[in-house]
Amino acid sequence: MQPCSPASRRRVARLRSVASAAALSLALISGAALALPSEGDRAPNARVEDADGRELQLKALQGKPILIVYEDKDSKSQNQALKDALAKLAKGDRYRRGIAVAAIADVSSYDFWPARGFVKDAIREESRKVGGTIYCDWDGSFRTAYKLRRGVSNVVVVGKNGHVLFAAEGALKPESQSKVLDLLRKEVEG
Repeated sequence: MQPCSPASRRRVARLRSVASAAALSLALISGAALALPSEGDRAPNARVEDADGRELQLKALQGKPILIVYEDKDSKSQNQALKDALAKLAKGDRYRRGIAVAAIADVSSYDFWPARGFVKDAIREESRKVGGTIYCDWDGSFRTAYKLRRGVSNVVVVGKNGHVLFAAEGALKPESQSKVLDLLRKEVEG
């Protein structure tokens, strides 16, 4: 092997530098786009609608703690343990009335005819099964407003004062599930 000339070494070094800068920029851009809201942030007002087109503005729920569970069809079972624990908590009237639950389905991949009609029927059926309204994010605007990641379960707790108390994505570990339940209890009980 022949040694590289100084000009060749400079070109290689420059290429490595450009590649490193590009990789860092991409990491920073994608990380910023996927950053969940931070604890203490003011929760954005975002709009969703149910399968019958009735709109929900999140600001209308202010004054109660809000539990947001944002999922798509592939991630809906990731936090089933948390949902089961919440169902037990909701058996008490105080908690059922005291917590606003915003179960939101990311259906942005199905916002076209005829898929939209089938999805609405499926959401209505699932809402009946769970005994609560499941809202639809047809255009991804809710996901964007809350900086949620697609394809995973996202859980956000907003306090009565409208500030984010908790935000996480993916399957929550037992300690995170306990934290969500404790935060909701504190908000309801004062």
